[in-house]
Amino acid sequence: MNTATTAKPIALNDNQIAMLTHAIDRTRGKIEWFPDNIKGGARQKVIEGLFKRAMIIGSDGDWIVTDAAYEALGRPRPDQNAATETATPAGEKATKAARKAKTTPKAEASGESEQTVPRTRENSKQAQVVAMLKRPEGATIAQICEATGWQAHTVRGTFAGAFKKKLGLTITSDKAEGGERVYRTA
Repeated sequence: MNTATTAKPIALNDNQIAMLTHAIDRTRGKIEWFPDNIKGGARQKVIEGLFKRAMIIGSDGDWIVTDAAYEALGRPRPDQNAATETATPAGEKATKAARKAKTTPKAEASGESEQTVPRTRENSKQAQVVAMLKRPEGATIAQICEATGWQAHTVRGTFAGAFKKKLGLTITSDKAEGGERVYRTA
């Protein structure tokens, strides 16, 4: 009797296949589209199912298709930057240094510009704004708008939503007489 085990193919439902195929074909592997019949909480369930099967990985608030998904769909993986997958086999996030080590040398070696390197937590606009707020001199709304390309109302909304509510940051501000309001975080 043969005791060797063969890998059982991962079963995906039609909606999961449609989402993964759409992401691969149209959004460079980023999950941005759901079939019309998947709404509300069902979307989260589909995402959780794909994540548990290691078909997708979280990256700076986005869901990215993994090698396992390409394999499950029987599709070849296009030339890739290894940086898009940042989880270990157990599903934990790789360390910041490990992710940086995967992305930067590859991008430099191939002569790619900074714009072609996939967005990670370290080079996102949100991370850029947090870094600006942590500087001793802080940052003004105008400086953040210039650095990110966001409008002023988007910056203020990000302060209240993503930074205060989701990340739990405490943002303080002060205004010198006749000057602009300066924002800081610890």
